[in-house]
This record gives sequence, C-alpha cells and structure tokens, in this order.
Amino acid sequence: MTSRSTLTAWLAGLDAPRLSRVLGIRKDAVAPPEPRSVEESAERLLRPGSVALVLPQLPRPCLQVAEALAALGTPLSRGALARALGATAPTAARELDAVLEALADHALVWPDGDGNLHMAAPLWQAWDAPLGLDAPLEELLEGVTSEELRGMLVALGIKPPGTRQQRTAAVLEHHGDPQRVAAVITKAPSAARQLLERQAESPPQHTEFVVFGASTADVPPGERWALDRGFLIRDRHGYGPARMPAEVTLALRGPDWRAPFDPVPPVAELVPVPAVEVDREATAAATAFATHATSVLSACSAAPPARLKSGGIGARELRRIGKAAQADDAVVRITLEIAHSVGLLGADGDRIAPTAVYDAWAVQEPAAQFADLLHAWWNLQFTPSQSRDEDDKSLAAVAGVPRCSACLQARRGVLAAAATLPEGQGVRVGTDLGPLAAWHRPLAHPSFHDETPFAATVREAELTGVIARGALSRLGAALVTGDREELAAACRRLLPEATRTARFGSDLTAIVTGTPSARLAELLDSTADRETSGTASVWRFSGDSIRRALDTGRAPDEISAELTAVADGPLPQPLSYLVADAARRHGRMRIAPAACVIHSDEPTLLAELAAHRALAALGLRQLAPTVLVSGSSPDKTLAALRDQGYAPVAEAADGTVRIEKVPPRRAAAVPAPRKATTKAATKAGTGRPAHRTAPAPAAVAPHALAVRLLATPPTAPEPDPFGNGVPFGTDTEEIVAGYAKQLTYTDVRQLAHAIDTGTAITVEYVATTGSRTVRTLSGLDLDPPYLEAWCHLRDAERVFTLSRIHGVMPPGHD
Repeated sequence: MTSRSTLTAWLAGLDAPRLSRVLGIRKDAVAPPEPRSVEESAERLLRPGSVALVLPQLPRPCLQVAEALAALGTPLSRGALARALGATAPTAARELDAVLEALADHALVWPDGDGNLHMAAPLWQAWDAPLGLDAPLEELLEGVTSEELRGMLVALGIKPPGTRQQRTAAVLEHHGDPQRVAAVITKAPSAARQLLERQAESPPQHTEFVVFGASTADVPPGERWALDRGFLIRDRHGYGPARMPAEVTLALRGPDWRAPFDPVPPVAELVPVPAVEVDREATAAATAFATHATSVLSACSAAPPARLKSGGIGARELRRIGKAAQADDAVVRITLEIAHSVGLLGADGDRIAPTAVYDAWAVQEPAAQFADLLHAWWNLQFTPSQSRDEDDKSLAAVAGVPRCSACLQARRGVLAAAATLPEGQGVRVGTDLGPLAAWHRPLAHPSFHDETPFAATVREAELTGVIARGALSRLGAALVTGDREELAAACRRLLPEATRTARFGSDLTAIVTGTPSARLAELLDSTADRETSGTASVWRFSGDSIRRALDTGRAPDEISAELTAVADGPLPQPLSYLVADAARRHGRMRIAPAACVIHSDEPTLLAELAAHRALAALGLRQLAPTVLVSGSSPDKTLAALRDQGYAPVAEAADGTVRIEKVPPRRAAAVPAPRKATTKAATKAGTGRPAHRTAPAPAAVAPHALAVRLLATPPTAPEPDPFGNGVPFGTDTEEIVAGYAKQLTYTDVRQLAHAIDTGTAITVEYVATTGSRTVRTLSGLDLDPPYLEAWCHLRDAERVFTLSRIHGVMPPGHD
C-alpha cells in the first residue's frame, strides 16, 4: 500500500478530537482549514514542503525514531523498531510509544491495520545516509552485471544459478543473514577485515563528480577481497569510492548494536527560584527594555539614522542612537530589527525613519507597546542581536538579512527547554539551558560567536524578561502558548501604566519613574537632554536645551505652562529663571538668507528697487537704507536690473569692481586614439587582437635621436582623469576607474595590471551586508560591471561587483 492510502485509512479511523488535533498541529499544511474529505487531508499532509516545515520543530527522540525508520525501511513492526532502538524495557517502551504518538500527531508516522508502522514518503529524503547506512544491497546491485554476480557467488562458495535474477536473489539471501556475513568476514584477511570494520563505523561517502581516465587498479589493501564477495560494490563504471550495502554494515555492527534513542532530556543543575522573584526580575527587565525601546525609536524619530550604501544602519549611527537612548548595542539592534519587521520603521530615501504606524504605536500604553514588540521578536527568523558575521566583520542593522529557520527554532528551543523545568526551580545561569535547547530543537543552530550554545538567544530572552533567574517567566509562558491575548494580559500584569508626570528638582533635572508616556517623553526630549533611561529616567535642563525649544517657535510662557502641566508640584525657581534667561537672550541677532547684496550711497535708489514690481522675483529685502539683499544669484540679479534700465556693476570678494571681459572660448586639442590593451578590448572585436605588435625600430645614433626629439613639437596631453597630471595608461584602467569609484588612481593601476597580466591581487571588498572582507583573487576576468575571479578565501569561483572594491594591495596582505 502507498503512503497516501495507509494515511487515508488511518485518518479515517480516528475519532473527531484526535483528527482535529492532527490537522490542528499541521494547520500550516492543510488549507483550506476544513478539507472536504479525508483523502484531501492525506494528500495535503504528505506534500514535501509541508513535511519540511515540521521537522525543525521536533525534539531529538522524534528525529531519532524517524531516522531509524528511514534506515530500516517501512512497513516495520513496532517490535522490530523497539529492538533496533534498544527500547524493549517497560519504561523505554512507554517512552517510545509517546514518541510514536507525537509523530502520529504530526502525520509523519502512523500504524496500519496490522500494527506495522508507515512513514511519510518525503521523510525518506530528509537524510542522505540515515544511521550512517548506505543504500540497501538490492539497489546497489542494479548496476552489477550477471557475470560479476556469478563471481561473487563463486567467491562466497555458493553454486551460481543460471539467470541474472536468480543470481541476484542468491546474493540477497546470503547477505540478508547477518550471521553468515559476519562468519565470512571473520575469516577474511586482516587488511580486508580492518577495512570493512572501519568503513562500517564511518558514514558513507558519495562523490558528486568523477575524473574520467582515473585508474581503478590501485585499490586499498583488502578492498579487492571485499569487492569480489559483494561486501563492497563499485559504480558500474568503476568510478568513485566503493560502497558498503546497509545489510553488510548492520552485520558488522553486530547484534548488540542499537540505534541512538534519547527519550529523556539532559539533566541540568537546578536551584530553587520562588515565583515572586521570577516575576520581580522579569518585571524589571521588561520595564527596562520597554523604556529603552521607546527611547531608541524616539531617537530615530528626532534624527532618522542614515542608511549605508550597501543598506542598513552602520556602527556609527548605532552608537549615536545608543548614546541618545542610553541603551547598549544589543538592545538597540533588537529594537531596530523588531520595529522594522512590524513596519514601525521604513526606508525613506537615504534614511531609516519612523512610519505612520509608529505614530499610532507610540500613543499606546507601555504594556501594549511591549506586547507588540515581544510577539514580533518571537517570530523573527534571524538573531537580531547578532553584531558580527562568520568572518568576524561588523554587521549593519536593518540590512535585510536572509531568513534563518534554524535561528527561529533556537528561540523556540530555549523557551521549550525552560518550560520543562519543575515549578519553583531554575538553572543557575541562563546559558545552562543550551544543552536542553539542543535536545528540544536539534535542527536549530547557535549564533556564530556563541561562547556557549545558544548564548545569544538566551541573552535576548533575559533582556526582554522572557527568562528570569534561569526560569520561564509569565511572558515566556504566554509566548510558548502562542496566545496573543494571554501575552497582552501578561504584559499588563508585569508592566505598569505609563507615567504622565515628572518630578522637577532645583538642580534643573526632571525624574520620571517607570515608563514615561509618549507625550511626556516628547515634551522632556524637546526641552531637556536625557541622561539615563530604565526603571527611572532622568532629563537635565540647560540653556542650550531651552534654546532648542525656543527655536521651534514656542514662546517662553508656552514652555513654562507645558512643564507646569506635567509637574507633580510647582516648577522650581531655578528652572523658571533658566527659561526666562534663555528667552531674553534668544533672537538678539538674526541670520538672514542672501544670495547677493546690493549696496549704494543713494537710499532713494535702493528704496525704488525694493518697491519695483518687476523685480519682485529677485526677493529683494531692505536691511538698511543703503543695503538690499537679493535671494537670487549675482549674475541673475545683474541681468534683471539691467533689463529694467539700471546700470549696476559687479563687485569681487575684496570689494573691487569685477571686470566682465570674457576671453574667447577655444576647444582643447583632441588626442590621438589610444591602443586597446585589455582582454575586454579583444572580446569586443572580431576575435582578433585589438592592436598589432609594433616592429622593432631601426638602430639610431644617439646624437641623431637627440636632434630629432628636440625638433619634435610638443603633443597634446592625454586626458587627466584624477586631476593629478597622470592619464590613463590602458583601456583596462579607464574601464575599472569608470566602475570602481572608490579606488585611487594607484589602486586602479594595480587592479588593471593584475587583470591584463593574469597575476593575483588582494582587494578589500564590501559585501551586500555592509561587512568588509579582504580577498585574494586570481584568474581575473573583466566583465563590466563585474569581475570574475577565483576567491582564495572561499576556495571557489566568485563574481565581484567592481563598485564594491574599496582597496587594492599586492597578494599576501590578507
């Protein structure tokens, strides 16, 4: 029976609650939510993409059982599976039943009417060599000739039958008996026995390509003996390593060998942690993170960070935002990535700025704000706090990193591990959850620079209050359930309402306990400088901060009234004096825009110009009886005045009259075309070289050569591309300079020389993530705007964009 038919029969026999549970767990695979038939449900559940989504969510014992079934083949009895896993004892048998029940709930493994286990067909592709076993003997014998089968049987001491089908059956029968195989190998030569035992312990090796003409006569010692008896089998053409059938591997491992099965998670050292302490620490962490996140986004609203040319926010802007928000790099990165993922931030030209969604989010209560951020963090498919890539180069934030399902599962695994801890107990340090997380999500992987497994994920969970004192908090428990309403309720229980008043001190400070409301934070940010953020935020007033508020057009009385409205008492007298003093000094001098100045000793003439309706387009404005300023350029102002019959003259910067005599315009001499010397020039033609080699000049006497050179008129210079008096030497230099705008002329010449001569070169390259790497390249092939080359760092052929090459150096500097 096929997988679909057996699954259909099993689903049809389930009661309604169990069927709903199976389809509910795999709701991502079953669409529409209520299929019209069991057959349709089975078809959708067996789709390869659906199965691939489930595997990363399974714990280690589920994957171990599925791998064993893939290796041993299905249908398989439950007893045979238990013996292969060593799960025949009562306790282990119950644990195996629980694992099979979980796999059945995911519609990955199910029993038929006879109790045999069946597996979803796409799972066969999940492992290249399940349990380290190669293909079964029957599959490997497909490429073996009848005469080779005859030789195997003769070597085994078996009389060969007449047909190929009979010979195949005879070899299968012999190798299917582990005891017979082990008995033959026991009597094998020492070299052959050691070779077979070594290969049985190591995973099979499959080659993806072959080298034609490679010799197959030189085989390792003992391999010919194994090949003659079918214990190792080569490809029909003799290429690639010899492969060991799965039956032979199991026979060599012996009857006591068992497939790995770890139904019980590893034991972590636990310490008592009262629930009240978990709630207290989770509240402090969540409040601090919510306050810092609000400050980070407020800083982005006040001064949107600049985007790098390669995309994202660079380290300099991250430091600026962190300083303004009084938050460390991890909190800044997490906040920016979360906000960008839910649309609170978006690209605005060369800046990353808050969106209209941010305005609606900013007026919510802190609990609602934090719930939105926490839910977004829970579903991020990358690690937002990661600051360096695998090459230890700095990563930009909000750079659109590729989706990483394993990073998402790392987060799920850490919280799943914490959820299994006994109530009232936690691990000593959060990173002790790493081994437990690896058991719950074996397909998750830690960050590149984790000193302990999943340290970055655990750190993020502690910063957000999801894990506190080594245990799962109420926030974490709500995240694990996936219920948004429960998460919002947990946030409301842990986070207080926004604070709408501040305590003003005579030392010109304002202190806000808890999370300030959006209106209060905006008011204090506009009139004072934030010094600290967290469970209590502090702002300090100064003459400069009040001046910034006055610069926005607010009156002194308006500022005082707004501060009084949010104060929990009267404003301190020093603050009132500070506002009054700043207002008294504000505006005592003014800066007016002007493109040029018109001055004259005749006030009446300038008054006439200022009132002239035909000159209104110049934007004339009288600053003094003898001074006018114009909003237009000097040349445009001169032309407009002369068009109206006036006779002004232009002045130079030193006050002298500017002479307007224009010299006649002459074109520069056109240089003779240069010879093409690059591979690109050869490609652009008809396939012939772009220039011929000049014949060797005849010998000339030194005196005659000097006379000729002195008599030769000077030639026009080549174009000067960099303004340093040095022209392009070859067309390759000109092409490279046209695309690699970041390079100096010296770097352009070095790179062009390497392209023309085929020599290696070391370059500084900026990847699309914004990280800088140093690569040594050889075999350069110019294909503007790209450069194809062999990358020594990656040991592979790579294509580089010329505009991303920012430096060139001789090879050996990486």
